[in-house]
Amino acid sequence: MDFVSDSPFDGRRFRALALVENFSRECLAIRVGPKLHGSDVAEVLDQVVEELGKPERILLDHGPEFVSKVLDLWAYQAKVTLDSSRPGRSTDNAYIESFNGSFRDECLNMNWFLSMEDARAKIESWRRGYNEYRAHSSLGGRAPCEIEGSGDWMPRAVERTRI
Repeated sequence: MDFVSDSPFDGRRFRALALVENFSRECLAIRVGPKLHGSDVAEVLDQVVEELGKPERILLDHGPEFVSKVLDLWAYQAKVTLDSSRPGRSTDNAYIESFNGSFRDECLNMNWFLSMEDARAKIESWRRGYNEYRAHSSLGGRAPCEIEGSGDWMPRAVERTRI
């Protein structure tokens, strides 16, 4: 998981928290808000875990947005390992960095957001298209939803330990 920033037409910044499953490249969730705190991250994780079950480990960057007592408590209570990349080493979390590039190029840079609600709607529409229709070269030209176990954090066919 990682954060991306952008702004609607009025210049007020917003943040987007993206969760991407590394095996299938599926974007499990994108939370958009003017400010996102550890409690927001924990809430998104609760929603995804409720729908898909919990992962063993979550890979995240070493940024200050993930330094949170609330997030640490969530991971402890859920028995999920939070695995941080090394500072300044974006290649440690290459899948989310690649996703962030696609998200910025195909969604954030291509849309004019009129409000926070407009941003949320357009970003969610893009996320669904990304998962359901967008072919990925790393997936043999298939969309994430076409991968065995897509929608699960731990598919039946292949054990995944990182998201």
